[in-house]
Amino acid sequence: MTQSGLRAVVEEQRANAVIGWTILAFLAASGASELISGEQVWGALVLALVAVAVVPPVAFRSPTAMLPWEVLALASLPAVGRTLIVGETVGGITFTGRLTTYLAVATVALIVAVELNLFTPVRMTHSFAVFFVTIATMAAAGMWAVVRYFSDTLLGTMHVLDGRPEHAIETALMWDFVAATVAGILAGLLFEYYFRRRNTGAERVDPEVTEA
Repeated sequence: MTQSGLRAVVEEQRANAVIGWTILAFLAASGASELISGEQVWGALVLALVAVAVVPPVAFRSPTAMLPWEVLALASLPAVGRTLIVGETVGGITFTGRLTTYLAVATVALIVAVELNLFTPVRMTHSFAVFFVTIATMAAAGMWAVVRYFSDTLLGTMHVLDGRPEHAIETALMWDFVAATVAGILAGLLFEYYFRRRNTGAERVDPEVTEA
């Protein structure tokens, strides 16, 4: 049976599955650790990423029906930074900075695009997927700002309302939106190239194929 669009992304490969599950296990532990340490917003974000990523193996009822491990690794960058290398910089760019965070958000947006293509009537071409990832990442920046604001006002955290002057907070939020836009475009173009290159005849999972 022929496949179209991004349907071919989900792979039935043991090595890919082992690496993918290892990454998800790390993310789950990282998310739980964030919750325990009082970082409810970050913990919830990381665990939400895990929940989105496990949709294919749950839907196919196969632990090897895992998304490409490279995509999951990229999505895990902020969690890796917060767990292992908090505060470390290269060339003045912090590993846990805006661009890294929103590049991970862009990866989640692509995962959502893949799963929409797999499990709903929606079909996306590679070009539209680039557009979807960019717009979804920009929208996520706005949602993330709202979540952090309500966390500060309701839970007493200091993600946005951290004592800085109002103009400084507004400037930081604008840079968040700039970073989200740049990350969305970069991730969309990178993934468009990546999936075109990988979609070359490897064994794939097709959700329309029923079990014998």
